[in-house]
Amino acid sequence: MKKGSGCGVAAWCLAAMVVVLVAEVHETVAVNCNVVELTPCLGAIRGSEDPSPDCCSKLKEQVPCFCGYINNPILRPYVDSPNAKKVAAICDVPTPKC
Repeated sequence: MKKGSGCGVAAWCLAAMVVVLVAEVHETVAVNCNVVELTPCLGAIRGSEDPSPDCCSKLKEQVPCFCGYINNPILRPYVDSPNAKKVAAICDVPTPKC
């Protein structure tokens, strides 16, 4: 093995890590904080049905938005209700610490 080949492997690993981190940051930035995105959860939050896979997927996408929803006096009764917390628990979505 050549003396400089270790630097090439380290550089390649560093580049791969940067690509992964940029992809994760881009995914977080791409979240559209629009409560309408949670429409698939409406029946479950009302307590009339179990959360669907689509509901759970939307909840997980919207996690970065929850504190904004909770801090909105119009949305808070819905997103911070006991049923909403139950749906989040079923979907394995963490309760935000705002």
